[in-house]
Amino acid sequence: MAPAPLNLIKLSVGSDSIESMVAWQASRRAQGADGLPRHVTRMWPRREAELLEGGSIYWVIQGVLQCRQKILRLDEVIGADGIRRCAIVLDPEVVRTATALKRPFQGWRYLAGTDAPADISGQRANEEALPPGLSAALADIGVL
Repeated sequence: MAPAPLNLIKLSVGSDSIESMVAWQASRRAQGADGLPRHVTRMWPRREAELLEGGSIYWVIQGVLQCRQKILRLDEVIGADGIRRCAIVLDPEVVRTATALKRPFQGWRYLAGTDAPADISGQRANEEALPPGLSAALADIGVL
C-alpha cells in the first residue's frame, strides 16, 4: 500500500461557499495561460516533490475545511514587482470532503495524508453542500 500523499491546507479568502470559489477559479484572473486554475503564493513549498506525488490543496471556506483539488504542478511566476512567486496549478475538479472546523491562519500549511479528511463519494457527492454556518455548527458538535 502506497503512503498517503503530502497535501497543503489553505484558507479560501473571499469565498462564501464552494460554488463561489469555483466561480472565482473560472475567471481568467485566477487561471494560467493553459486555462487551469492556480493559486499564487509568495512561498515555494520546500517539500515540492512530495506534494507532486498525488497531493491536493484542501480548502478552508468560512472556517470550515470543505473540499480539495489535486495539485498538478508548481510554476514560477515573476510579479510586476520582480518578486518570484509560486503558482500552485490545480485540477479544475473540486472534490467535496468531510468537513472540519479550522481556525484562521496565514499562508498555507502542510497536511499529512493520514490527517486529511475523507472524500465524500457516491450519491453524497452530488448532494448540494450545506450552508457554511450550518456545516460549521454540525462539525463543532461532531456530527460532520
